[in-house]
Amino acid sequence: MSNKLTELFDKNREWAAKVTEEDPEFFETLSKQQMPEYLWIGCADSRVPANQIVDLLPGEVFVHRNIANVVVHTDLNCLSVIQFAVDVLKVKHIMVVGHYGCGGIKAAMGTEEHGMIDNWLRHIKDVYRLHKQEIDSIEDEHTRFDRMCELNVVEQVANVCQSSIVQNAWRIGQELHVHGWCYSLGNGHIKDLEVTVSNAEESRAQLNNM
Repeated sequence: MSNKLTELFDKNREWAAKVTEEDPEFFETLSKQQMPEYLWIGCADSRVPANQIVDLLPGEVFVHRNIANVVVHTDLNCLSVIQFAVDVLKVKHIMVVGHYGCGGIKAAMGTEEHGMIDNWLRHIKDVYRLHKQEIDSIEDEHTRFDRMCELNVVEQVANVCQSSIVQNAWRIGQELHVHGWCYSLGNGHIKDLEVTVSNAEESRAQLNNM
């Protein structure tokens, strides 16, 4: 085993010891239940750790991450996470969280080929196509990039809301809110994009306004 991996095991033991010292019953309690109120759908970028950003402990947020926080109706992995979170864990909030400076968004906005990932980035290119007029009208490259990150979140919120899982939850009166946020690597702050949807009627209205 390489020294680098050994270091990770050492850090794990140090972390576990620190947590146990602060709360001797933490791991025993954690092992008995998982009752988070939040599902975080975020980017796989290593700079965007869900729990740390919102200062929540393990067990307090259910997490799904992929390149550029995309929700695709044919992605059984993502849909399975959403279904488990909604139907089993009964989460009350689903947060789709993008981040400024997203490499996936940047790659999708360019013309360079990246191999297999280009098939995944096609979903983001579709977002660009839907908002091409707005995006192309922004002269500043940085601002244009940031806006694309935001619009991708808005579209993924719509995709979550239109999933049969969320629609069925609303149909039976289950409390469930879907939010769109964007995280800044520059200052650590989350921006609420104010596209929260809490029922099927609001979901329909959101689609009509897009």
